Amino acid sequence: MREGRLALILGGARSGKSRFGLQWGEKISGKRAFIATCQPLDAEMEERVFAHRKSRDASWETVEEFDHLGDRIIKIRDRYQVLLVDCLTLWLSNRVLKEAGEREIKKEIANLIEALSETRIPVALISNEVGLGIVPETPLGRRFRDLNGFLNQEIASISHEVFLVAAGIALQMK
Repeated sequence: MREGRLALILGGARSGKSRFGLQWGEKISGKRAFIATCQPLDAEMEERVFAHRKSRDASWETVEEFDHLGDRIIKIRDRYQVLLVDCLTLWLSNRVLKEAGEREIKKEIANLIEALSETRIPVALISNEVGLGIVPETPLGRRFRDLNGFLNQEIASISHEVFLVAAGIALQMK
């Protein structure tokens, strides 16, 4: 990614990472896409999605993608001046809960990396940092934590900027 700018925004739940991502994207003029990865499967999640959507101003066009994120970025990147993906953790969760194998998930991550590397507009990706807590009790929890750590490392390696957000305060790491 030579001409554009790629940012990874990490943080815990309710850390302020989405708000920071919106502010990051709003510094760039032009048409903006908010790529939502949350699949609201119950009423409580539907309420959260609705509240999240209301927190964005009209300059953001919402694009939903629950499964093939790299392919979606390729399809829409020429229509916008900035993309914000919120969030990689939910996207990965969708993949894991579809009972995708590790090989298939890593292939999707590689596809995402390739799509981002070929994208010439600014892109911010939001992800949870899940490795700071306790070791998950279940094999599924440990698998998810490990894959999320792998995903974050892969995205960070190609990012121009990496931020860690806690208590609404962003610390630039890269």
